[in-house]
Amino acid sequence: MPGRADEIRLLGVAARGHHGVLDFEKRDGQDFVVDVVMQVDLTAAGRTDDLARTVNYAEVAADVVDVVTGEPYDLIETVASVIADRVLARPLVEHVEVTVHKPQAPVGVPFGDVQVVVRRAKDVPVVIALGANLQGVDGADPDETVREAARRLHRVRGLRGVRVSRLFVTAPVGGEAVVGQPDYVNAVAVGRTRLAPAGLLAQLHRIEDEHGRTRQVRWGARTLDLDLVQYGDPRAGADVTSSVPELLLPHPRAHERAFVLQPWLDVDPDAALRVGEEVVAVPDLLRATADQVVRPLDVTRAADR
Repeated sequence: MPGRADEIRLLGVAARGHHGVLDFEKRDGQDFVVDVVMQVDLTAAGRTDDLARTVNYAEVAADVVDVVTGEPYDLIETVASVIADRVLARPLVEHVEVTVHKPQAPVGVPFGDVQVVVRRAKDVPVVIALGANLQGVDGADPDETVREAARRLHRVRGLRGVRVSRLFVTAPVGGEAVVGQPDYVNAVAVGRTRLAPAGLLAQLHRIEDEHGRTRQVRWGARTLDLDLVQYGDPRAGADVTSSVPELLLPHPRAHERAFVLQPWLDVDPDAALRVGEEVVAVPDLLRATADQVVRPLDVTRAADR
């Protein structure tokens, strides 16, 4: 399995089910045994001793039993796939390998075991906001820093199909810390990832650090700011929500920030964002921020000449 080395292995979950092509298999049932191997970044769990930072394997075991004892399927390939989909729906799981054993399968000759193994990886839509309003450590202007950060996103392992909006210029937004700050250059990138939310955020922080980002002052000026705005598809009910302070999803202020909404709409006309219990089209959110001026960078430069 590709990806991180950390794994949780749940082996030998046994339950009785009614899966099989033959009539007597569905009528009488038989015993099934399931192994689940999950790839999870366990760094935070090991550091904090907090169950919320890992996968609760008791819940995974309950899911396995629910599938095996539930709706009958002809193929154990289907059983394995349904289990894999359930496990992958957990935010921290990046890859999963599911093995379904059918030791009483009607093979017709002596045998030890029949196994079907399926491997699945996450493939989740994500939205990332980019912004800068200070010269970079290499002397680059904010617009070049944002462009370089966008190029860097294309090289993140586990992030694919990256598309980036045009650059936009906005006044800084926040508390007293923004007074006297220069304008921001902003963009939004959309793509798909096999990384868990925390893993992707760690990659974004790494890119920020490469560009000299510091975090001493909230809403302070930035050499580079990369925010994970949304993880998953809210319209399909498949987005991740999180209230963990270091991983707030969706981004708690994105719905009221035109400098996120306008570039996002630029790169994805069908964009939608979860706001509380509702899923709202980004154009509707943008109309509510009409008092915030967001200008395309090329238009701004033309006006300055």
